[in-house]
Amino acid sequence: MTFRSGRHFLQLPGPTNVPDRILRAMDRPPIDHRGPEFGEMVKGILTGLKELFRASEHVFVYPASGSGSWEAALVNTLSVGDRVVRFDGGHFSETWGTVAEALGLTVDVLPCDWRRPVDSTALEEHLNADEGHEIKAVLLTHNETSTGVKNDIQGVRTAIDQASHPALLMVDAVSSLCAMELLHDEWGVDVTITGSQKGLMLPPGLSFAAVSRKALEAHERAGLARYYWDWTAILASNERGFFPYTPATNLLYGLEEALSMLREEGLANTLRRHDRLAKATRAAVAAWGLENFCLEESGFSSAQTTVKMPDGTDADALRKIILERFDMSLGSGLGKLKGQVFRIGHLGDINELTVAGTLCGVEMGLKMAGVPHRPGGVGAALEVWSTEGGGA
Repeated sequence: MTFRSGRHFLQLPGPTNVPDRILRAMDRPPIDHRGPEFGEMVKGILTGLKELFRASEHVFVYPASGSGSWEAALVNTLSVGDRVVRFDGGHFSETWGTVAEALGLTVDVLPCDWRRPVDSTALEEHLNADEGHEIKAVLLTHNETSTGVKNDIQGVRTAIDQASHPALLMVDAVSSLCAMELLHDEWGVDVTITGSQKGLMLPPGLSFAAVSRKALEAHERAGLARYYWDWTAILASNERGFFPYTPATNLLYGLEEALSMLREEGLANTLRRHDRLAKATRAAVAAWGLENFCLEESGFSSAQTTVKMPDGTDADALRKIILERFDMSLGSGLGKLKGQVFRIGHLGDINELTVAGTLCGVEMGLKMAGVPHRPGGVGAALEVWSTEGGGA
């Protein structure tokens, strides 16, 4: 195995780099997860999560990936045969629908252009046609991680309200929380899910579901089978700071530290930092003469930039060269985008120098791979920061 000096650049849209502070916080022996010290820690964590999600009811925590919270959202609010609607907006929109079908739900699919935000008007028309209110939930990805397209949660909420439809609104915020504004209560979201390994700066292994009062009421009527995911049992245990199963104690140590770090920076500052890093990355892509996969400014993501490769070139070949030569991992194209795009993650514990190094690796890789492009992308990014002044 060849020795590599320096550090590995993990520039995916998740998992993201884990800060030393969080690694050190996790480097402790587990404690009694039924003892008073653990209970007090979890109570503080649950309060911090409600602040982060801007949620007034409850945030559930699972030792699982984001996929676990997908399933938890569905089984706790719906019954076999219920209809849900999703947008065909990307790989993860597809996958959430696949989970729903596996649970015995009927999934309506609204066609979308993967390069643009979802069409709220089409949803309103679809809900207006559902006169019997058979549709029980709308599934939406906030930042579609496969495409780098941000969707308008408020617009979708407005479409549901304009149709006077009682469907729950469920939002996948796995790659958007802490990178883009997300107001669970104010935007009328009923279930917001996310994972630990993105903007929260943790390793993979925890997932979360913020819920509304309406979602909790739906839970009382829901008929899908559940045990591990059951909100009733978790709520009862969480009142005392405990869980009805063995929790991921060391990840909770890290989560407590992550919440402290986010408070220290201030969430508004965190979001501004992500916006500025994303703006510079997009400037680099444009200077290279390449295309941002997202075609509409309203859909630009602050968590990642997905880059469309020129015709006749292979994104995976480019990624391979960059990994082997510069020890940097970029996100691959998923589903039907395999080989057509690469994804630059710029979320989590990063700053301007991190992104500048990332863009240097991409620009050198483009040249080595023979991908048609113009030089100067890195300079364009630096110009964005220098003209705006100040730090990230």
